[in-house]
Amino acid sequence: MPHSVKSVLVLSTGGTFNKVYDPIRGELLVDPEANALRSIAKRWRCELEFRTLIGKDSLEMTDRDREELLQTILQSGRRSILVIHGTDTMEETARYLAHRLSGGYNVVLTGAMVPYSIDPVEATANLALGMGSLLSDTSTGVSIAMNGWLGPWNELKKNRAQGRFEPYGLV
Repeated sequence: MPHSVKSVLVLSTGGTFNKVYDPIRGELLVDPEANALRSIAKRWRCELEFRTLIGKDSLEMTDRDREELLQTILQSGRRSILVIHGTDTMEETARYLAHRLSGGYNVVLTGAMVPYSIDPVEATANLALGMGSLLSDTSTGVSIAMNGWLGPWNELKKNRAQGRFEPYGLV
């Protein structure tokens, strides 16, 4: 039986996933064009709409930024949304969205501990995990897809000592 093409909105807020090395400044900066996302997704056979907003390291994100993300989701007309987000405050943003989005939205936050531009494996795996969830799942709510784990926003936590996300029982 043929599957219908699902439409997914991919919102890039910045974060480590999108960082690239700037040889002039000698530091990693967030790529405002989110080229890593486009590079990974160019062969996917689904309808994707990419939008970049905020463009910050997640440690710099504020509730005003989270509100901008929320309003973008609400005004998008989409129900399946993948958010690329920095890992340091991913849980905080997931909580913010979960407490403000009513039913009908399937939102997955993902990111990377190491920039795609340095090591594409982890970023690609996390993005694919999140996208696969959105394409195959019709449930609603806010989830996190990181390091092989996919679960509700309040069941995964960043283990800072190990540099990865895990279910709460393992952290």
